Amino acid sequence: MGITFLEKEKVFRLDTPNTSYYMGISDDKYLGHIYYGKKLKETNIRYLLREQEAPFVPSVNGRDKLSYMDCFPMEYPTHGVGDFREDAIAVRTKGGHTALELHYKGHEIIKGKPMPEGLPATFGGEDDCETLKVYLQDEVLSLEVVLSYSVFKDADAIARDVKVINHGEEEIFLTKVYSACMDMDNKDFELLTLHGSWARERHIQRNPVGCGFQGVSSVRGESSHQHHPFVALLSKGATDDCGEVYSMHFVYSGNFSGLVYRGQFDNVRMMMGINPEDFCWKLEKEEAFQAPEVVMTYSGEGLGAMTRAHHDLYRKHLIRSPYKDCKRPILINNWEATYFDFNTEKLIAIAKEASRLGIEMLVMDDGWFGNRFDDNRALGDWFVNEEKIKGGLKYLVDEVNKLGMKFGIWFEPEMISPDSDLYRAHPDWAIAVPGREAGLCRCQYVLDLTRKEIVDYVFDRMCAVLESANVEYVKWDMNRQLADLGSMNLPADRMGELSHRYVLAVYDLQERLLQRFPNLLLENCSGGGARFDPGMLYYSPQIWCSDDTDAIERLKIQEGTALIYPLSSMGAHVSDCPNHTVGRVTPFETRGYVALAGTFGYELDVTKIPEKDRNMIPKQVAMYHKYYPLVNAGDYYRLASYQENGLRDAYMVVSKDKKEALLTYVQVMMRPNCHSVIMRLKGLDAEKKYKVYRFNIESGEEEEMMPEALYGDTLMQAGLRIENPWGDFRAMLISLREV
Repeated sequence: MGITFLEKEKVFRLDTPNTSYYMGISDDKYLGHIYYGKKLKETNIRYLLREQEAPFVPSVNGRDKLSYMDCFPMEYPTHGVGDFREDAIAVRTKGGHTALELHYKGHEIIKGKPMPEGLPATFGGEDDCETLKVYLQDEVLSLEVVLSYSVFKDADAIARDVKVINHGEEEIFLTKVYSACMDMDNKDFELLTLHGSWARERHIQRNPVGCGFQGVSSVRGESSHQHHPFVALLSKGATDDCGEVYSMHFVYSGNFSGLVYRGQFDNVRMMMGINPEDFCWKLEKEEAFQAPEVVMTYSGEGLGAMTRAHHDLYRKHLIRSPYKDCKRPILINNWEATYFDFNTEKLIAIAKEASRLGIEMLVMDDGWFGNRFDDNRALGDWFVNEEKIKGGLKYLVDEVNKLGMKFGIWFEPEMISPDSDLYRAHPDWAIAVPGREAGLCRCQYVLDLTRKEIVDYVFDRMCAVLESANVEYVKWDMNRQLADLGSMNLPADRMGELSHRYVLAVYDLQERLLQRFPNLLLENCSGGGARFDPGMLYYSPQIWCSDDTDAIERLKIQEGTALIYPLSSMGAHVSDCPNHTVGRVTPFETRGYVALAGTFGYELDVTKIPEKDRNMIPKQVAMYHKYYPLVNAGDYYRLASYQENGLRDAYMVVSKDKKEALLTYVQVMMRPNCHSVIMRLKGLDAEKKYKVYRFNIESGEEEEMMPEALYGDTLMQAGLRIENPWGDFRAMLISLREV
């Protein structure tokens, strides 16, 4: 790890354990991108800026400045001065002008990592992190732009953010401010993105990068089910184990744009930041705007190395919760068990049976408050409905605690129902455009959290509920997107700030909640996985992965999620069958194995499921406790992808010391008259010998899969033979331990 500046050559070099990132100052003005890739021995590779080629730098060839601007690999490109590719920042002055040109003014290198105010971000101390700040300025507008780059001692990642300060006398309107940009020569790249919809989030998609614009975005007020704030450029044919990968991941939970532009000279510009649609931020004199952070990674060893870089960074430098390295309680959520039809007696009955089986927490989902007997009413009325919860919340929680179980509760704090006491008292608290009928979604509106009195009300109501009983977990949900953008709080020239201010208010609410209840286990959710992003991970160590709990659908969802997020962050439960989303029937055993690649819990009525399934729960509980440390902290390797092959799924988790590993194998479809599968393992120590076991869920014990131990290189190069289970949707757990 280290950041150096070569004064004579005017070149910056940023090193992570295995990568290097270079920038150079051209023509004493322009900051250009030089290189990002495998760690280099050379300190000065300035020649890659092509300054000695036509059209030459403007001081040499001013008559063709625009030609220079339109091909130079600008580190942070601006609008309106000759770079006709996608720009990273755009402004509008009081006079209506939009031109902006940034020149290098200085820099500083500091130990540690300053945290952006009011935003989630990666963190690091002086002994494991270093930060470069580059100061750019437009002299005409007196506008300063500060580019920050942080590198970490123990992660192959670079964290970037941007701060914009108006030192001029007149206001300036920011109409676009991306957080990261990188220019490269095209390497016949493919673009990898994550797409989906409700109940099928984060499916992996790869396409060749053609000329023009490609990318992903959201204007829904959240990161969304449909697209994810992540893009990766892959060298053609890159796999999990080989090829180059460049990625950008946005530490943000609102509107975003991640794009790639392939230009006329076959170069590629990669960018990530707040979506400029409907965005406009007013900067008065000496006011500043802080853009969210982007995490960048480079891998020369395929997608797998990129994955492990993200996992390590997020586990060590993004997740803050006291639960980060602790075993999470196995919970049972009553939503799919009861929906709105529950009361104290029903919940205690579920808790009694669950506690007998080894489940450690009961979570009471939607329907406990106000007049909430269905999803058409009462959001915002955060008062316990004692017709349902007879004796009050404290009585219920105390009874659950007596069983040796923890208690958790569901909230949807950002929403308001038109049929609610809160809306009848404060109809102006909903986001809406005056004179226009606001659209409903799930029969609810969104609270205008840009208004402090609304944020304070929500916070106070949540605190009153949480302080009334021993509540140790909160599931924070958000079940609709933002539309009809209008606020009674913002003047006309600041209405374009609403979406971002809304996200900042959500962050503020969650930060205040965690400051008040520092030991609270917070799990974020948005109609399932619509706000599964690094911004939320900063506040909650786990996020509900998807409302689709079907084990087979989860294979694709969890593969895409695990591509960039540690398994410990993925909310995953064993649910009932036929599955409530797709109607599929899968073995209870398989459902448990798939949920093990996540936080592990249950989403069913444990008093009604078949006895055979119920008797398996204590063995699944024991399985979770046995393998959790490995799943939580191990290195993740993808062996087979059901999304790609349509037949089977397989992945491994290997301990950091490579002494043990766990392989999950799922046969989705059985093919008749086929040989056994030879699975080449990954991540083991070639020189170590491993004993191979198969976990038997019936006995709860591991059984020898073969009598002899095998060297790691044998298992990785020759492979492990896995006999085809009989039937569809069959799965097995295979563990390996050094002998």
